[in-house]
Amino acid sequence: MAGDSRFPDVDSDGSEKNEDMEIVVNVGGVRQVFYGDNLNQYPETRLAELINCLSGGYDSIFSLCDDYDPGKREFYFDRDPDAFKCIIDVYYFGEIHMKKGICPICFKNEMEFWKVDLKFLDDCCKTHLSEKKEELEEIARRVQLILDDLGVDASESRWKRCQKYIWKFLEKPESSYPARVIAVLSFLFILISSIVMCVGTIPDLQVVDAEGNRMEHPTLDSIETACIGWFTMEYVLRLISSPNKLHFALSFMNIVDVLAILPFYVSLTLTHLGAKLMELSNVQQAVQALRIMRIARIFKLARHSSGLQTLTYALKRSFKELGLLLMYLAVGIFVFSALGYTMEQSHPETLFKSIPQSFWWAIITMTTVGYGDIYPKTTLGKLNAAISFLCGVIAIALPIHPIINNFVRYYNKQRVLETAAKHELELMELNSAEGKATSSKSELEDLVREGKEGPFHSSRLKVSHSDTFIHLLSEEKHYRTRLQSCK
Repeated sequence: MAGDSRFPDVDSDGSEKNEDMEIVVNVGGVRQVFYGDNLNQYPETRLAELINCLSGGYDSIFSLCDDYDPGKREFYFDRDPDAFKCIIDVYYFGEIHMKKGICPICFKNEMEFWKVDLKFLDDCCKTHLSEKKEELEEIARRVQLILDDLGVDASESRWKRCQKYIWKFLEKPESSYPARVIAVLSFLFILISSIVMCVGTIPDLQVVDAEGNRMEHPTLDSIETACIGWFTMEYVLRLISSPNKLHFALSFMNIVDVLAILPFYVSLTLTHLGAKLMELSNVQQAVQALRIMRIARIFKLARHSSGLQTLTYALKRSFKELGLLLMYLAVGIFVFSALGYTMEQSHPETLFKSIPQSFWWAIITMTTVGYGDIYPKTTLGKLNAAISFLCGVIAIALPIHPIINNFVRYYNKQRVLETAAKHELELMELNSAEGKATSSKSELEDLVREGKEGPFHSSRLKVSHSDTFIHLLSEEKHYRTRLQSCK
């Protein structure tokens, strides 16, 4: 049978035309009948090649499918039948939609197997595929970072190893117990510094200098100096140990760190040297303005809070919704302030002197604040105020739901990525241990059979272990993890 080059159900002269030919494809137990005129619309696909391979012998057929029944003219494939049902839509509708519940990466692999171009995939499904690719890349990046932290390169200099240790010590609290302690201390210093900044403004806790001006208590000033010293030391160490100094300096959180530290040293310089260059009153005003910049240090909490980071990302992803909110409010403020000004002109004691002044009333009314410093006195003005209040509530409530969804989606995604990265590491360790055990057994059998010595066996084991330890991100993958199976 293996030597036959032709099949009895196909004439050697090709009398059966490809357009009229009928074939049966069995994918994972699901049988599907195809006709040549449909398949030949896309001749470069695998199903279309099945039409032309019948006259090429078994070698040609088995290069395209897993098994073949000549009597039924049925081709067998050990592939995903659910993905196949979606892919064959290209022959009937010219486009492919991916069903819900199918892994996008696996679906892409199925399309590549059936030799169907990704351009036939609908745009919504392409978006889902790109999101899944980004997730896998993020998981691989996190795994690589963890492996970089665990690995030690003997070829690196002592200074390089020291830099990596300091960077991991200050930037990755989860790496060790002392690193967690440092992160907690940094968090406490931020809180203490913020509390001291607020408490220092209480008049009862301030002291009077020789000129009669109030100033912060010396004890609070000493605590502030200690906190700034900690922040400075932390920033300098992180800058020195940073792998990429330029990226570190331009990072948003590191800019916040500089803004939290810089006012103290500028104020100190102005206090001691500025009096010689400018009047004392100007120096005091400059120092006071710089002290206000100390509020920037509260943003340092975002470095130690994943919740604040998630909130920041959610707001960044919700610029469109926030823009709609501001647009709604701007239109409402303009309309209701103009109406309020017009309706209140008939009252002799009106508080609406101009439309720009009415903007303030419209803002505090539509945002449900209502200070009461300006309010309508006529019946029409009160009716306008009630309508503006209701419109403000609706305008604020409409974009809130998408913003909350963005927050929850990103937060859940981060938790899933963290869990996936941990599972990948567990699978890598398990596969590495299994590979080492299998290698040990096979090496031992080789040694018994060939009579080789023990030291060579030990070196071979080391090579085998190193080859399989980082198989996820290496060229030669001896084992397939959950991440690789999706790829």
